[in-house]
Amino acid sequence: MATKIATGAPQGELGGEADAEPGWPRPAYSWYVVGVLLLAYTLSFVDRMILSLLVAPIRAALNISDTEVSLLIGLAFALFYTVLGLPIAWIADRWNRRNLIVSGVALWSVMTAACGFAGSYATLFLARMGVGVGEAALSPAAYSMLSDMFPRNKLARAMAVYSIGVPLGSGVAMILGSFVVQAVLAAPMVDLPLIGPVDAWRTIFLWVAAPGLLVCLLLLTVREPLRHGLQRTAAPGDMASAPGFLAHLAGQRAALGALFAGMSLIGLVMYGVIAWVPTFFARTYGMDVSQAGLWFGLIMATGGAAGLVMGGTLADRMFAKGVPDAHLRVMRLSILLGGPPLLAATLMPDATLAFVMLALAFPMLTMHGVGTVALQFITPNEYRARVTALYFFVVNLTGLGFGPMLIALLTDHLFADDGALRYSIALVTGIALPLAAIILTAGFSAFARDLAKMTDAG
Repeated sequence: MATKIATGAPQGELGGEADAEPGWPRPAYSWYVVGVLLLAYTLSFVDRMILSLLVAPIRAALNISDTEVSLLIGLAFALFYTVLGLPIAWIADRWNRRNLIVSGVALWSVMTAACGFAGSYATLFLARMGVGVGEAALSPAAYSMLSDMFPRNKLARAMAVYSIGVPLGSGVAMILGSFVVQAVLAAPMVDLPLIGPVDAWRTIFLWVAAPGLLVCLLLLTVREPLRHGLQRTAAPGDMASAPGFLAHLAGQRAALGALFAGMSLIGLVMYGVIAWVPTFFARTYGMDVSQAGLWFGLIMATGGAAGLVMGGTLADRMFAKGVPDAHLRVMRLSILLGGPPLLAATLMPDATLAFVMLALAFPMLTMHGVGTVALQFITPNEYRARVTALYFFVVNLTGLGFGPMLIALLTDHLFADDGALRYSIALVTGIALPLAAIILTAGFSAFARDLAKMTDAG
């Protein structure tokens, strides 16, 4: 499994030689890899979110409470996803990243299918843990691979396309969820070959897990790329000392701090909105939750994808024109353009206008995804997977762990009124997003300095 860091450039019909810049794969092959990784990322979000759409039948089948369900959705997945992402990224910085991703996709697909066969709360909890462990292998290794397949002035667009997996997977899961309840109610039992009759909700896990096998086969057509931007000569399996990694973090604490804090605050809003918007439409406008989820899913899938591509394209163009902190500026722009319509959506007098505001907000807000590109620019190759994993650890733990909960706490304890959910969302949005813009602005100069140091070192 070990791969020498100085070799492994793609070859063959898809790989070929770099046609424009020495050391880089052929653009057609590089974009093919982006497409395969995008499929994996999209599938990961569908598998991640599907359980939250099956709360009612799972509660009835396992006789569990809302609190126990929330642990399955949040803690069982998020804790292992974020914490184990760090040691898995340590492996990605040293070994074959393609093989690591294949192993991760296979593991989370098997564990997603296992959720459908869980006969008790304990086994379902363990299966969700397995989903989190498998998905932890994807993004740190994927971001590291992509940074070795595209030069700096083209990297943002490539990573933006890969990141489409987030809104696309979330949107697909939300749209799927709008039909799940109706399907389960219409046919509560399903006959499976060789297995017999099973609860219909269990088959949903099997359906969303099956595409993982196809993605694994596609990943086997991808080769481990040549590593660019190394600051030392590495032998196979060579282990960089921990103090070197910690010294790197300390040396870039201002730029990394701005990126981590800014993205955490954006994540706090985004995860909170995604968790509560369908309920917001139900409580505020009396809309059916499944219908709200369907429309919101369409907005996330289309608007989110468009925003990521726009943000990546804009960042690439600005960087090519000599703007060193282009990616942070695009992140700030996403807040300035997307924050006001998101805030306005919570205060609209009817559901139609609220959806219009969300449709305006999401393409703008998702432009902030270029933050992960900025990380690659100021990080030596031998630390990229670990810095990315640490980034996801902080951002996901803050956003996923506290975003939905903070909105709920404000609704329950500050307003003490379920109908005031709209004001809780507005309050979190109105405070967190401006603060994120201020923090990102403060990090402009530090990021430009660290980028210049990396350029000199390279």
